[in-house]
Amino acid sequence: MNAFRECWPVATLVVVLVAPGCSATSGTLTDTAASSTSELEALYWARKDSALTRVSQADVDFMTGMIGHHAQALIMAGFAPSHGANPEVQRLCARIINAQKDEIVTMQTWLRDREQAVPEIQIEGRMLMLLGVDEHNVHMPGMLSSEQLQQLDEARDSDFDKLFLVYMIQHHNGAVAMVEELFGKDGAAQDEIAFKVANDINVDQITEIARMERMLDILNDSDKSQ
Repeated sequence: MNAFRECWPVATLVVVLVAPGCSATSGTLTDTAASSTSELEALYWARKDSALTRVSQADVDFMTGMIGHHAQALIMAGFAPSHGANPEVQRLCARIINAQKDEIVTMQTWLRDREQAVPEIQIEGRMLMLLGVDEHNVHMPGMLSSEQLQQLDEARDSDFDKLFLVYMIQHHNGAVAMVEELFGKDGAAQDEIAFKVANDINVDQITEIARMERMLDILNDSDKSQ
């Protein structure tokens, strides 16, 4: 018992002094920590990759459809400079083009990262083609018919302004309906990026609808006063 009592403080002292100061022990601990960190990082990325493969089909359908939906908005807004649109309508069209081009890239990246089919946009005049996906399976409410798109393309000056606003309001309302449909499905929009994209589209489109309705009212009032 006495021998035990004499050794106990020495053993404690050895542990306290050697662990922080001994280079061999320090190196071992550093290597262990590095190995542990590496394993945790590997686990993190494995889980992240696994999460990317577990996607909601509703999210995939939304992203795929909205890419095509945005692409037609690019066609519509692209008419403004050559069709005599007034400066305010031209500014609106420029904002729509900038915002929706960025969102298209984000949605394409989201699909690509999750190893889903990625629609590639090809525009020729009024014609829109979505390469790499089955267009018949893409649900896009609010889209203009070929006849409506032709009417818009043939309009000029104030007639173009009014028809553009009417048709873009229709188009934006379709996008809002797509977001509402997505959020109404079980398990949809749980992905952080998918939720943010859908929510941002919803807010932006509703805000622009209100603005376009005011612009259209002003144009109609102007016609009545003439």
